[in-house]
Amino acid sequence: MLLYIIRHGEPDYTTDSLTENGKKQANALADRLCTHGFDEIYSSPLGRAIQTAKPTCERLKKPYIIEDWMSEDLVWKDFSADDENGTRNWVFGCQNTRLIGSNYTKDDWHTNPVFSQCNSALDCYKRITNCSDDFLNRLGYKKEGNLYKVVSPNEKRIAAFCHHGFGTAWLSHLLSIPPNIFWAGFDIAHSSVTILIFRNNPDGYTSPQCVCLSDMSHIYKEKLPVNAAIKFF
Repeated sequence: MLLYIIRHGEPDYTTDSLTENGKKQANALADRLCTHGFDEIYSSPLGRAIQTAKPTCERLKKPYIIEDWMSEDLVWKDFSADDENGTRNWVFGCQNTRLIGSNYTKDDWHTNPVFSQCNSALDCYKRITNCSDDFLNRLGYKKEGNLYKVVSPNEKRIAAFCHHGFGTAWLSHLLSIPPNIFWAGFDIAHSSVTILIFRNNPDGYTSPQCVCLSDMSHIYKEKLPVNAAIKFF
């Protein structure tokens, strides 16, 4: 199975929609994604994710399925805090060396002082991981420890149109990387495509491998502004 994690295009957060450039990104995405198609398409319930998914869905004549747990609103509530100027920002958007700090592990990453101002960083992350495990189980891959048992092996292409904060937290879980380490070393751009492969191994167990991270080749192909695609917020 191939899982495509796609961040929404350039947004207007005040209206939860895409900018004109974001709409161009969504159409460029559709040109790219329709080449091989998808078996199932999922989306966050937020407007900017749905608007990014729609051109692909329309061309493939496939509906998008809403997954409420992919909403950025839930992650923003627990992974943001007011800075010294009173502006609310992602706590993991700080200088990346602060995220790494001392030798935090997958079990105590949330004790890093960076997360001290969050409402509930650990609970938020656990919610994402639990929902992720349920989602993958529905697709035929059951989480068992650090691995996934291949319950229903398939060669499906699955698309998930979602967000920055949610997407990076989800990827850290799927790839078994502590979230603070993932946030310190990786990022995903507007309308970017990340692809994970779940190989149907003979022993019946698999672990997702990232074969493409935050790819923006469609942006380059259409000569769209790159600076807009990689803007952090």
